[in-house]
Amino acid sequence: MSKVNNSGSEMDLDRPLITEVTSVDDAVTLCFKSNPPETWKRNIYLFPLWCLGVIIRYLILFPLRVMVLIIGWIIFLACYIPVHVILQGHDKLRKKLERSLVKLMCGFFVASWSGIVRYHGSGPGNRPKQVLVANHTTMIDFIVLGQATAFAATMQKHPGWVGLLQSTVLESIGCIWFNRAEAEDRKLVARKLREHVEGPDNDVPILIFPEGTCVNNEYTLMFRKSAFELGCTICPVAIKYNNIFVDAFWNSSKQSFTNYLLRLMTSWALVCDVWYLEPQNLQPGETSIEFAERVKDMISVKAGLKKLPWDGYYLKYSHPSTKHQDIVDRDIAV
Repeated sequence: MSKVNNSGSEMDLDRPLITEVTSVDDAVTLCFKSNPPETWKRNIYLFPLWCLGVIIRYLILFPLRVMVLIIGWIIFLACYIPVHVILQGHDKLRKKLERSLVKLMCGFFVASWSGIVRYHGSGPGNRPKQVLVANHTTMIDFIVLGQATAFAATMQKHPGWVGLLQSTVLESIGCIWFNRAEAEDRKLVARKLREHVEGPDNDVPILIFPEGTCVNNEYTLMFRKSAFELGCTICPVAIKYNNIFVDAFWNSSKQSFTNYLLRLMTSWALVCDVWYLEPQNLQPGETSIEFAERVKDMISVKAGLKKLPWDGYYLKYSHPSTKHQDIVDRDIAV
């Protein structure tokens, strides 16, 4: 695991070429398509080296990384359970300690991927009435940010062991989970977000991914305005993964999170840059939609991502209507 603070440097990693988008189908394909590193195993001269790499990654690195993760969980649970049980009734101290333990566990996860994460700029710090907003490539965005900064988060509720962690460990430190299909959940999240921002005892920021779904690290899609209607300071965070060793995009419709983690743990390394950008506030005469677009522009430029104006969740999980197709074609023509 490597952390490098470099507030003044620009990203020096190779960036993928952006393909022209000509239709809604192209948008769905390009925004939610995995982009694995180019394979060279078919080259007869390099094939033996590729085989050696497979042996190293699966038979040496993978067992070591599993051991790191097991040790991390043992340390985490040995500390978290007593803190959670003994400090009932002392919520402020309990949450502070639990957030520190979650931050430690995030560090173990990053170490299990041989993660090289470079942080640029100053983090948001523990100041009230702050919301972190970031582009969203994968659920490990939370882990990559969480090993450096203590915060709560709002995200989609997942099934299985991930959902169990969400409803126990992460919910206890102020995280908010929801089901997009439930209208009541959306109303509840909006209310809890406002309570968190306005609560006098909530001295840590909350993280929101306003795109609402994972996008493949080449594009940014529409930022929903809910995070920008809270009347608080917005702290933009730009995240850019380099796919030289592994494609970090998680396509949740095709791969379980467990299989995704196994893919990371059997790769050479996870390489990532994180930029904490200048905090922003709503300007006089600016609407929440314009505010969201301005922050999206900042993140897109810093991470080298191509901006698209469409609703990512709608594109990913719904079949676009003819009317929507016409709107997209008109946007492209302009």
